[in-house]
Amino acid sequence: MWPKRFPTISSALFPIALISVALSCGGPVLWAAQQTTAQGPTNEKAQRTYMEGMEYLRRRMQEAALDAFKKADKQDGGHCPACQLKMIKYGIELGDWKTAETGAEEVVAEAQTPKEVAVAHYRLGIVLLYEGINRNKEEVFSRAHDEFTKALTAAPKFPEAILGDGRVLAYLKRDDEAKACFEKFVEMKPEDTPDRQRALRFIAEPELARARMAPPFEVTTADGRQISLDDLAGKVVLIDFWATWCGPCRAALPHVKEIAKKFDGQPLVVLSISVDSDEAKWKDFVAKNEMTWPQYCDHGFTGPVAKLFGVRAIPHTFTVDADGVLQEEHIGDASIESKLKKLVKRAEEARSAQKTQP
Repeated sequence: MWPKRFPTISSALFPIALISVALSCGGPVLWAAQQTTAQGPTNEKAQRTYMEGMEYLRRRMQEAALDAFKKADKQDGGHCPACQLKMIKYGIELGDWKTAETGAEEVVAEAQTPKEVAVAHYRLGIVLLYEGINRNKEEVFSRAHDEFTKALTAAPKFPEAILGDGRVLAYLKRDDEAKACFEKFVEMKPEDTPDRQRALRFIAEPELARARMAPPFEVTTADGRQISLDDLAGKVVLIDFWATWCGPCRAALPHVKEIAKKFDGQPLVVLSISVDSDEAKWKDFVAKNEMTWPQYCDHGFTGPVAKLFGVRAIPHTFTVDADGVLQEEHIGDASIESKLKKLVKRAEEARSAQKTQP
């Protein structure tokens, strides 16, 4: 069972946001690069099926797309790298663990060079890590640990595999080993990077590595401030995705403005993230409507932060508690003030307790 302080989040967010964390780091840069260069099917029938899958993706029909990629891979004799990568990605996002595992295992079977072997086992480890989280199965975490170990045997200085193994070990309640992994990861990453900051928090509080944390990110707001999610530790964060062209977002604006004003001076930060593509129009709207709380433009639904959170519809808000744990997710202008009050009170109590400690 999940600890009471770490509530579950709706399937609309999980596992997309969590896997996005894994796929946004250095090792996953290999993932991203290979997704664009991976060879498609060679079988003519499989090629047609693969293109059908791509069309389904364009129409945001992910389940149909996944079925097409599975079929294309089978038609290609299980030797279609592009199909396999999409089986992994969308298998994870849709919770089709069997398909995700199959894709990852086929990639492992095809890997030849040490780098390919390391990345292949890392991918399978990531699949098993999030399958274990989703299903709460210790044996799946153990398999994930085996895969990360194989990745690190092939490439000992693979920081993302070290981080992944640390998270698996945390879920296995092997906290000392997990902390050692996080410490090693911190040594390998530049200062002030979001993933390094997150690992530092895991070192201090290993139980957070078992929580459904909001994905780490850093943005530069409209007024030039740099805001990192982990820099806001100790404060409740309301992340508000919106756009100037969105009618419901404009209708919700007075509510967001009221929250920002009502909680001013308390341990709560409202961060509005626009998915506008026209930055000049966005800046003009923000100024005219006196949106004085932190504002950031992510330039569309394919922007880095929107992708991290799996945002596909707006207005869309996420509530993050003072520990960085995701608490609430809402699509539309939902009433969230009572929840915010409780989280702020908890943050204030934790702050007071820290001040009284010797």
